[in-house]
Amino acid sequence: MSFADLYKQKLVTPTQIAELFQPGWKCCSDTAVSVPQIIYKALGDRARNGGISGVTMNTFLDVVNIDCYDKDLSDKLHGVSWFSGASARKAVNGGYADVMPCSYNDVPRIVTEYLDIDVLCISVSPMDKHGYFSMGCSGSNSVAMIKKAKRIFLEVNSNMPRSLSAPIVHISNVDALCETDVPLPVLPIVQPDEMSIAIASFIADEIVDGATIQLGIGSIPNAVVMALKNKKELGIHTEMLTDGMIELLECGVVTNTRKPIHVGRTVTTFALGSKHMYEYIDDNPAIEMLPVEYVNDPTVIAKHPNFVSINAALEVDFFGQVCAESVGTRHVSGTGGQIDYVRGAIASKGGKSFIAFPSTAKNETISKIAPTLTPGAIVTTGKNDVDCIVTEYGIAKLRGQSLANRTKALIAIAHPKFREELTFQAKKQNILI
Repeated sequence: MSFADLYKQKLVTPTQIAELFQPGWKCCSDTAVSVPQIIYKALGDRARNGGISGVTMNTFLDVVNIDCYDKDLSDKLHGVSWFSGASARKAVNGGYADVMPCSYNDVPRIVTEYLDIDVLCISVSPMDKHGYFSMGCSGSNSVAMIKKAKRIFLEVNSNMPRSLSAPIVHISNVDALCETDVPLPVLPIVQPDEMSIAIASFIADEIVDGATIQLGIGSIPNAVVMALKNKKELGIHTEMLTDGMIELLECGVVTNTRKPIHVGRTVTTFALGSKHMYEYIDDNPAIEMLPVEYVNDPTVIAKHPNFVSINAALEVDFFGQVCAESVGTRHVSGTGGQIDYVRGAIASKGGKSFIAFPSTAKNETISKIAPTLTPGAIVTTGKNDVDCIVTEYGIAKLRGQSLANRTKALIAIAHPKFREELTFQAKKQNILI
């Protein structure tokens, strides 16, 4: 039977795929745009009509609404978030969804050793002439999931780019598939404000020509992109590929020519951004979409001299402990790859790690630099790993510094209205005399 014939044999509707689910099944999908939108919608419709219950759905960065995080369906579809977007965050805090503690680079191993997968549901690019589907915008966890899954259901999306290095699955290993042309999820580009521009300028001054960078999404990373326009021959090795990075590639600032490995190529584990970025990835041999256990491996990151990692935080205490995933006990996101890039950057020859954020929250009523973390806050990057903390008031270089020196440096970059109180608390804690 030809590949085309196999394809036709396995092609069904999303509703028919949803009908294949059985009570008690555990299913999963990969990161962000890999979520099969129409399959999961059909499964949600079946649950609403009383046709299915007892299904556990493991998700990674929900950028579209998934019905397992709908409170009205929580007794039928049980969501487990491994890194949360808006709907998973609300569900976890509401008590009708669960969360999986993990580092991003450890997910494939956890999947392999601990997770039962009755079915992998994933959005892929159209089949090529050899019978293969590309995972498109995610290298991430798919290899481990494909090996572990008892069944594979594909959502073939004509808009999914064909990444030449992303994981693949062959038609012969697919149990059922459906087709769609639904647009891929996109992220609006956030225009940097004055505060983000100030923070970015401090970071950009620390980045030398030829450095390799990792950064995320939001106003501060976008401002960093703007501040790097006068740099030369930068490289990219990053967890998440963003529109800002594509901008640096297109204007010639990023060439990847001075990287010691993957020379001339941008390395990432997943992409999330605009339609333009997805088109840039399509059939582009210079974009390598690789598994997360490799991309986020600190030893791989450290091979790049002058590696610069830029990540965010919700609060930091006097020791330099970084909380990036909760507000007290309130769930916000997940660990992701922050600690991997912090460790990889500081192990790199000439490398630097920056945790960057505005100095205050809630209209300058809360200082994000605090004597202690909020009770219940989760430590994402520990005191022994932290390197540099950045606010709009400057850089506090903590690595190699005593607690007293760290505290002084952090107070110096806190908002001026909080510095007196922070100094008082530091003296009260016998950190400063």
